[in-house]
Amino acid sequence: MDLANKQFLMELLQTPSPSGQEMLIQHKWIHYVKPFADEIRTDHAGNAIGVLNPNAPFKVLLAGHCDEIALVINRIDENGYLFFDKVGGINEKAAVGMMVTVIGYNGIRTGVIGVNAQHHGGLKDGFGLEDLFIDCGYKTKQEAEQEVQIGDLIVYKRNPELLNNQYIAGRGLDNRTGAFIVAEVLRRVKELGCQVGVYAASTVNEETNLGGAYFAASAIEPTMAIACDVTFATDYPGVNKNKYGDVQLEKGPVLAKGAPINIKMNQLLESTAKELAISLQYELTPRMTGTDADKMRLTGKGVPVALVSLPLRYMHSPVETVSIKDIADEIELLAQMIAKLTGKESLNPLEK
Repeated sequence: MDLANKQFLMELLQTPSPSGQEMLIQHKWIHYVKPFADEIRTDHAGNAIGVLNPNAPFKVLLAGHCDEIALVINRIDENGYLFFDKVGGINEKAAVGMMVTVIGYNGIRTGVIGVNAQHHGGLKDGFGLEDLFIDCGYKTKQEAEQEVQIGDLIVYKRNPELLNNQYIAGRGLDNRTGAFIVAEVLRRVKELGCQVGVYAASTVNEETNLGGAYFAASAIEPTMAIACDVTFATDYPGVNKNKYGDVQLEKGPVLAKGAPINIKMNQLLESTAKELAISLQYELTPRMTGTDADKMRLTGKGVPVALVSLPLRYMHSPVETVSIKDIADEIELLAQMIAKLTGKESLNPLEK
């Protein structure tokens, strides 16, 4: 990645995009993609889609979701403290003591997730989100309600950081890195040239209901679809690799294998990786993938899907960590594979 592209990724990672309220990040994504896309499309779900060769009958859909896990206000007490529930897979243990950004109906506010001092007994064993609260400095419920209300969303107040100039750490790399990757694949395919239609979608709602992917695939009716998400790296202390597999940062993109995945699409990706000398890793998805691929696969008459994932440490924490090299490798792998397509490929596993 050159500096300009890295700056765009950092901008995405600094932009709040809680699931269900992705508008701000989508406007930034559209602004970036517009100069090299033939078309920009949006839909009622809130997806943003950059298109190359919109008239080509063979259509490749790339989906990288831009939404992040979040919190949502469910009660305001008489002293102005905010209580909350989860939007997506929030880890309550990681939330303790964090600063947060409250996206209030009347403006953005900063708060802290308060925690009972250890001197006063600390948190009880087995605590949940219902035991935590947010302090924005309000003194009364009436004061708080001038700025926030039930249903307002909250994200951790955490900026992305470079680690040893090789890794990026921060909140919501799951999966704003994916939204970045599909944008960059579109830009790279534009440079390389291609014979097929390419639809790069920054999808919404993946962390909560996968609805954005369903909207996108239903409207586009792709010939093939690739979900670009993250997966669990297991290369740090305390992880049972016998149980969770061996996935490492800087060892390349991760291909899913399992019943939902089209074998021929994986073969295309593997042959391209071999030509480019890009190393690949694998994960198993025997029943479902838990990603946008699941919804895209079941639209229309059925869509062949693949899942290409970025190894990520510390999933659903405020310090998710990925490798810049893996991002670059995934972009080149996908772009080169798409650029080689003639539009005559059969994805039927029973045909040679």
